[in-house]
Formats: sequence, structure tokens, C-alpha cells
Amino acid sequence: MSKFLTSTLALALACGLAAPAFAHVTIESKEAAVGTGFKLVLRVPHGCKGQATNSIRVQIPEGVVNAKPMPKAGWTLDKVKGKYAATYKPYGHEVSEGVKEIEWKGGNLPDDEYEEFTVSTYLDASLKAGSMLYFPVVQSCVDGSTTRWIEIPVEGKAEPESPAPGVKLIEKK
Repeated sequence: MSKFLTSTLALALACGLAAPAFAHVTIESKEAAVGTGFKLVLRVPHGCKGQATNSIRVQIPEGVVNAKPMPKAGWTLDKVKGKYAATYKPYGHEVSEGVKEIEWKGGNLPDDEYEEFTVSTYLDASLKAGSMLYFPVVQSCVDGSTTRWIEIPVEGKAEPESPAPGVKLIEKK
């Protein structure tokens, strides 16, 4: 086997092994300050094994309040509301319930295209700076298959196959 072919195969194998790390649903911002507004932008880089995505559902974690999803042309927007475990005071106004889950559905995101789904939120000051905050996501496709990006990574262990997208919480500046 020629050196060129060997090098090309090694490069292709390395790229193929690295590809799944980029295939996850991610959050645009790597950090977010507690006690402030936060624009959650979920990046969905592909469909499900060649199939188009037709639903993205995200769970809003406790301490994230005033969640307001951005409508997306061609998609239907559903919000599940409920009571929070605590009462929060974003911008000085008490809230004890709100959006706990958001779903964009009925759209069409082909496997070879990328899309972003946006939610305006407020990260309560009670959230712990220095920790990671995860937003579990379920991605459904036209063939009925789903990918559950819901696994919470554990420090010191290998990255899960389907990690929930997360953002590192920092102190308000």
C-alpha cells in the first residue's frame, strides 16, 4: 500500500471517529451569567441517520424562567407550562410558574442541512456559578426515529453517546 493511500485512509478514519463529537445538538454560547437574561440558541446539525428532522423538544431546567421561544416559519410551536419548584424574581417580579418544555414540530430539516432554535430566558441568581446547566433535547425525524440528547456528562468519565447540550454558568459581571 502506498504512503499516500495509507495517509489518506488514516486521515479518513480519524475524521470519521471525530465526526460524532460534532454531530450533537449544542448550545451556541459556551458560558452564561447567572442573574441575567440568556438567549438559548440550540444548534441542530443534522437529521436522524439520513432522515429529515421534524420535531425538536427541549426541557427547560429549574431556575431558568421566563422562557419565550422564537417562532420558526414552517414549524408549529408548543409550550408546556407548569409550576416551578421555587418562586423566582427575574427583573424584580415574582414568578412561580412558566414554560417547562418547548417543542417545534411539523417542520422539515433535511439531514444535510443545519438549523438553530432560539429561546429567550432568564437564569436565576440561585443557579450555581461554576457548574454546568443542561437542556435535554429530543430530536424526532420523519421516519419515526428519535435521538434523545438527554444524557448528563459525568466529570472524569467518557462523554456519553447522546449528551444533553449544556452551558457553563458564570458569575454576573
